[in-house]
Amino acid sequence: MSERTYDKSKLPSRHVTQGPARAPHRSYYYAMGLTEEQINQPFVGVATCWNEAAPCNIALMRQAQAVKHGVAHAGGTAREFCTITVTDGIAMGHQGMYSSLPSRDWIADSVELTMRGHSYDALVGLAGCDKSLPGMMMAMVRLNVPSVFIYGGSILPGSFRGQPVTVQDVFEAVGRHSVGSMSDEDLAELEKVACPSAGACGAQFTANTMATVSEAIGLALPYSAGAPAPYELRDRFCMTAGEMVMELIARNIRPRDIVTRKALENAATVVAASGGSTNAALHLPAIAHECGIDFDLFDVAEIFYRTPYVADLKPGGRYVAKDMFEAGGIPLLMKTLLDHGYLHGDCLTVTGRTIAENMESVKWNPDQDVVRPADKPITKTGGVVGLKGNLATEGAIVKVAGMPADKQSFKGPARCFDGEEACFEAVKNKQYEEGEVLVIRYEGPKGGPGMREMLSTTAALYGQGMGDKVALITDGRFSGATRGFCIGHVGPEAAVGGPIGLLKDGDIIEIDAVTGRLDVHLSDEELERRRAEWQPRETKFASGVLWKFAQVVGSAKKGAVTHPGGAAEKQCYADI
Repeated sequence: MSERTYDKSKLPSRHVTQGPARAPHRSYYYAMGLTEEQINQPFVGVATCWNEAAPCNIALMRQAQAVKHGVAHAGGTAREFCTITVTDGIAMGHQGMYSSLPSRDWIADSVELTMRGHSYDALVGLAGCDKSLPGMMMAMVRLNVPSVFIYGGSILPGSFRGQPVTVQDVFEAVGRHSVGSMSDEDLAELEKVACPSAGACGAQFTANTMATVSEAIGLALPYSAGAPAPYELRDRFCMTAGEMVMELIARNIRPRDIVTRKALENAATVVAASGGSTNAALHLPAIAHECGIDFDLFDVAEIFYRTPYVADLKPGGRYVAKDMFEAGGIPLLMKTLLDHGYLHGDCLTVTGRTIAENMESVKWNPDQDVVRPADKPITKTGGVVGLKGNLATEGAIVKVAGMPADKQSFKGPARCFDGEEACFEAVKNKQYEEGEVLVIRYEGPKGGPGMREMLSTTAALYGQGMGDKVALITDGRFSGATRGFCIGHVGPEAAVGGPIGLLKDGDIIEIDAVTGRLDVHLSDEELERRRAEWQPRETKFASGVLWKFAQVVGSAKKGAVTHPGGAAEKQCYADI
């Protein structure tokens, strides 16, 4: 660490700590036990998404204490606060999932409001579940004060009769149970052992995907995103993060110095290389939007297409986050990608050094098979693919990690459902046919509202042994745990008259993940005729936060964002 100096007269906290007019403000800090010295130090907001909703968040408050020790050790004053999170594993498969995606933006908004309201100078953000990770990173680049991101860590794998299991196995077991291939007793036994510790879902689902992004984009310390939540090592990363944010204040290194176009490309690269969640194609454009960078679904998809798939991680592969951490962590993955020309090594990170400089001491581990060398990949193109066609003029996304090449195309008649519940009932009761394309619509950002995930339906299909015998498309989203031929983010969404809302049962849909196409066998004239007859549907939410979200949310192509973003900014918070 360099010798730090802080000019309080140039920091936001001067507005609440300096001069005679701020005596009332200082009196509040004295009431909380702060000393005069602490009041005159930089104020660091330590934001967590701690709650008792799920294991992914339960360890965050403890980790925040280590961050605060690091801040204090480096001459800063930490101010801890919590924000909301909605945990997808609990919200999945019912009305709760409407709250999931909106929570991402409300997390960013609430962190912004707390930081603005109290004039904090820097931010260390701790997040543990799917939407809280991008939400916290969005807040960092929006505020543009020196910031470090900390992931709360992944859960350890469970063990069911000697076999490693994750919550994905439980979701798929529901499908097996529905067709009589799993007993009540076996299902009850599995659910009790699948999730044995604190931490986010252990495979390369959305939480671990965005944790991988946090290191690749440069907002997290190397190795910090890989250590499982129960490992005491996490406290060392948290302590170091607290110290490092003070270094960033001294050097005036800000998130927008780090999150550049090249850094976003690095982030998309690690998603594809790790077979990560399709949700990254929603969150990376949203993070870019906060910086004023135009980086949409098609930009993400282009990088996905040219990136090799090298990390053998569940749900498409064999391993979980703990395994990759013990094999060498996210830096091992980044090292092989950098060595073979897939990463921009000149991007700055929160260490104050570049990606290439961070990677200098990383050695390849030949005694592991979690991560392949980038010149000897599992497949030559990424584990996630973008699609476009007359059924998705604004694009769509599909995860093909673990799918053989001959299974990456599909053609069949549509079976249309207006909402996930109707489709799930049909699947549960086996009221569908092999070879069909199940269409779930009116689940987009506006139409849901909230762009729900469809894990309950896709897991049930897989549990019934039908995961590769039907395809499923939706203007909603899929969980990072989804596998099978499932296409999400179809845009324009049905609620705004997109082609997916014009489909009828029996229309022939053709999907080709190799060529990147999603088409319906209808002429432009027929689609226009149907569009002229189409009537918009009223949302069931006429008030409250979901109504509010539906009024302002944009398309999935741009990240389903809710405000004009950095490009429209007239004053950055960091410069107040």
